[in-house]
Amino acid sequence: MNQMKKNFLPVRILAIETSCDETAAAILENGRVLLSSVVASQIEIHQQYGGVFPEVASRQHVRDIYRVVDQALQQAHMSLDNMDAIAATRGPGLAGSLVVGMNMAKGIAIGKQLPLIGVNHLESHIYSAWLYPDETPNPPAPPEFPLLALLVSGGHTELIIMKEHLVYQRLGGTLDDAAGEAFDKVARLFGLSYPGGPSIQNAAQTGNIKAFNFPRARMEGTWDFSFSGVKTSVLRVVQELEKSGRPLPVFDLAASFQESIVDVLFQKTLQAAKEFNVKNIIVAGGVSANQALRDRFLSQHEIPVFIPPLKYCTDNAAMVAAAGYFRFVHGKTDTLDIDVLPTWPISFTL
Repeated sequence: MNQMKKNFLPVRILAIETSCDETAAAILENGRVLLSSVVASQIEIHQQYGGVFPEVASRQHVRDIYRVVDQALQQAHMSLDNMDAIAATRGPGLAGSLVVGMNMAKGIAIGKQLPLIGVNHLESHIYSAWLYPDETPNPPAPPEFPLLALLVSGGHTELIIMKEHLVYQRLGGTLDDAAGEAFDKVARLFGLSYPGGPSIQNAAQTGNIKAFNFPRARMEGTWDFSFSGVKTSVLRVVQELEKSGRPLPVFDLAASFQESIVDVLFQKTLQAAKEFNVKNIIVAGGVSANQALRDRFLSQHEIPVFIPPLKYCTDNAAMVAAAGYFRFVHGKTDTLDIDVLPTWPISFTL
């Protein structure tokens, strides 16, 4: 890329996200200024299955992808001719879903002779902390390095040190279920709807967090997480209550379970942040939309915390564009023969 263009003219990235069950497109300027963001959700389609049905998800992406990209361009009042590069989620995610977005990006890259950038989905969640809408009167300062990112979603729960742009050190992660998976599975035990995170949060609002003393797996001596124990404990309590013939106290169960997850995520993250002397904490991923988790982090004043607005916590293309921008300006573009990587650890993104 021309050096003068990089320094003085706006760099606009069109990004596409299809890693799971959201079809999304966005346009971002200079890595932070969001010009448009469109997300077509499939939640209602997959609720009947109690989770994402991969083949159905990929077929729906095919139906939605052209419309979503076109809407993103219209929202930004731009065309493909105004773009400097095209970014797409390469992985991790569902193979069939990833292929739809990547092939769309490749087609645009070929047709408009644009650089192609394959982006790691987990990396994208971290970069959601850099976003702000175009109409923001006083743009917030970006996160400062070194920082600690808690990635917490349906498929991932990880602690990652970020020393500078695109440089990651994975401290630890879940050894079994991710936090979001635990929410989904426990929600089913309570008879609540999918996705489990919002359902449990809603039920917990009027519940007593101390009604049940569910275990916390501290995993002392490591930065890893484990949520299978609390899930099993909830199952046993539910079974005992059902045997007794008493109705399930769903609100109290939900509140107590949610507290057990939030407590471990918060305590472990804050401990790591202090030990590694980071300047900022980023909490990102779908579970970062949980209000109890947000409140816990934002109520402490020891280390500044960045948590994206709710609409950028779940999967979206704006975060892909942000990660894509920083890869682009660091010269990390890809050739057209790249393939998707359904299992792609963030530590191997460089």
